Amino acid sequence: MSDPLQNIIFIAVPDSLDQQIGEFRVDPERMLPVETTTGGERYDIHDLAWEQIVAGMLKILAYSPGHDDADYYRQFVLAITPEIIDELTETAVLKSRNEDFSLAEEIFLALRGLQPGDQRALINLALFYDQRAASLRAAEDDGADEYEQKARGLYDELFEMDDVLAEAHLNAGYFYARQQDYLRARKHLSIFVDRGDDEGQKAEVREFIDQIDQHDLGDEAFKTAYERIRQGREDEGIELVKEFLARNPDVWNAWFLLGWAHRRKGEFETAKDAFEKALEFGPRQADTLNELAICHLELGDPLGARALLAEALANEPEDTKIISNLGIVELKSGNAAEAASFFQTVLEINPNDSIAKAYLKTALEQS
Repeated sequence: MSDPLQNIIFIAVPDSLDQQIGEFRVDPERMLPVETTTGGERYDIHDLAWEQIVAGMLKILAYSPGHDDADYYRQFVLAITPEIIDELTETAVLKSRNEDFSLAEEIFLALRGLQPGDQRALINLALFYDQRAASLRAAEDDGADEYEQKARGLYDELFEMDDVLAEAHLNAGYFYARQQDYLRARKHLSIFVDRGDDEGQKAEVREFIDQIDQHDLGDEAFKTAYERIRQGREDEGIELVKEFLARNPDVWNAWFLLGWAHRRKGEFETAKDAFEKALEFGPRQADTLNELAICHLELGDPLGARALLAEALANEPEDTKIISNLGIVELKSGNAAEAASFFQTVLEINPNDSIAKAYLKTALEQS
């Protein structure tokens, strides 16, 4: 990875900039960071806008929050742009929603550097890493592990603080549930129920906790099975899931896990049966529908795959993996022009989607 600070230069400022901004005083003895395009340009302070200096400071706070002048930069940024925390948070959330993940991460890191020890900044960054990991996991990208570890580290940091916000326990609970670590999930969700203020949300969480208890999701075999499958040890995971299902035959999560393992092995008929069981015992959620659609397509049933993906897309209208799979269905059905439109839609949402780019090229060549 390239150094994110390689294009930062530091400039001296004239004594004339020794001025008061509210309660903050500009110190001409301090060098100011500026981000350049090459890292080696010379700048005249009179050609610079405050915004460029603020941008340089935010970059340092994002990637080097322990910098010697970090406290000064924090005071400077907040004095020049007092509304910046709300503005940056809104921008980061929007960028994340639009899958501009690199920029979103940099902004969330800057917010953390700007507010050291602030729980909400940590919560937002952890939530971003969780969402990024889920996106990569859906694409079966090994990079998901790195982001899951980052999220886990932030939650560990949060829970070492005093008076942790209820929201942190809520987000952590669902994070651990996605890791199939239901014992830890239950612990944090229970804390949220005790401390949270939103009665409607608390009712939903209580229902989820009841599901954990009723279906024995805290069983160690369930968590271990997920880890084995994720590590590429599908056969071991399958045996563990089967052991769990022998004791809990109506747990849809376990049937989904079994289907996922068999689908990864290319055993599409067996996977299809397991995903259908997951739908029988659980909700018709987008992930299950998408996985079942893949099985139908691989088993030579594009019509069935298309119908399942259409239902999944109705549940998650901006899920790029579902849109991309619809494109693959059309491409394999000989509808190259229609396939291209799906891949173009994916790239409108996420211009960096390499899979959609490759399939779009193929579709355009065939149309």
